[in-house]
Amino acid sequence: MAARRRLAAEVARYAGVPAELVADGGWELLLSTAVELTSGRGGVLVIDELPYWMAHSPEVPGLLQLLYDESQAGHGGPGGRVIVCGSAMSVMNELLSGTKALRGRAALDLCLRPFDLTTSARHWEIEDPGAALRVHAILGGSPGYRNLAGVPSPHDVAGVDEWVAATVLDPRQALFSGSEAEYLLREDPKFTGSALHYAIINAVANGAGSPAKIGGLLEQPRTSLTRPIEALVSAGYLRYDSDPLWERRPVITVADPIVRFHNLITVPQRDLVDTGQSAEAWRRSRPAFVAGVLGPHFELCAREWLRGQADPALRGNAGTVTATVVNDRKGQAKHEIDVIALDKRAGRAVVSVVGEAKATVTRRSVADLERLERLRGALAEQGHDAGSAVLALFSMEGFQRDLVEVARRRGDVLLVGLPALLGREEPVVVPRT
Repeated sequence: MAARRRLAAEVARYAGVPAELVADGGWELLLSTAVELTSGRGGVLVIDELPYWMAHSPEVPGLLQLLYDESQAGHGGPGGRVIVCGSAMSVMNELLSGTKALRGRAALDLCLRPFDLTTSARHWEIEDPGAALRVHAILGGSPGYRNLAGVPSPHDVAGVDEWVAATVLDPRQALFSGSEAEYLLREDPKFTGSALHYAIINAVANGAGSPAKIGGLLEQPRTSLTRPIEALVSAGYLRYDSDPLWERRPVITVADPIVRFHNLITVPQRDLVDTGQSAEAWRRSRPAFVAGVLGPHFELCAREWLRGQADPALRGNAGTVTATVVNDRKGQAKHEIDVIALDKRAGRAVVSVVGEAKATVTRRSVADLERLERLRGALAEQGHDAGSAVLALFSMEGFQRDLVEVARRRGDVLLVGLPALLGREEPVVVPRT
């Protein structure tokens, strides 16, 4: 009732009439009036946070369907344009599915993605590449987090230490959360109160990257987790990737980096954080941050760069850019490949890029290139077409001079430093085409 009265008041204000004239109108009358008014003035009716509206008025999508169908059939008014928005992806993703009321009636289905590394750096106004990478690794690309920070953005890597202690590790700040997974899920009507969903997200944030590993941590059979994992993936809380070279090898990760940071950094240091020792908590957490947060995030940024910013000629016909593992010659060990671009057909992959991404303080050397050569050879031994694949090294701290010289002579090597990932310079070496 309160929501209907608020809409009635807004309709009356927009129309310039006394609120009493529409105060007792039902949803159908109010929506049709709003559409007609905005259409007559060349405007658009925008309904924000539709999932929360549906929580108490589930008939709204059906009424929008009715208005649309009547307009298309010529039985209603002149029609108009309506935009419905919502942050609860579990609800928004289902609006146009199956037998839902609005299926087949939308002209555009747009999902707003988080900012990538380059856009995030501009948004936070961070010039230093190292600082930009670390902020993005902690918070991801959600633009609204900047308004919650409460302190200026860090100017350099050294400034990140003070910034972390004053934001995500300060219980007084809005960016700090006692349980980030629960906070996010509370915003979604579909998951409110679901302890199992909380537990799954926390398990993935702590390194469980497959249903079997999640089930092991939660002491539940993997088959019982299929549907809740699928729901979390559909809602955008988890990412589910399949290794194209290995059947039945799923890779599940947390979509929002701040959840990963909370579980790997905040939770283990909670006593220090709660007693006002955030700087000490961060000092103790740096090794875990580099290994569990910064490293994997740098690998992700490298893959995203190859997908969206690199010269398309590098990928060739590759339709997939991902990570994978490859067996050594004796099959006794598996080696991770951080970045691989491939086109797989009939079980055989044509590989255009084999890459490694390292977020360490060490400059990459010829030894790293030699390792990539061995991995390329291992892929060929398994029957994949990898002989002409570009060898790509992504480094947070740059490259040794002898590696650059070797790469220039060879012409099949790509060296990408952090500034290049941010679009601020060209890769050190561009392979011959």
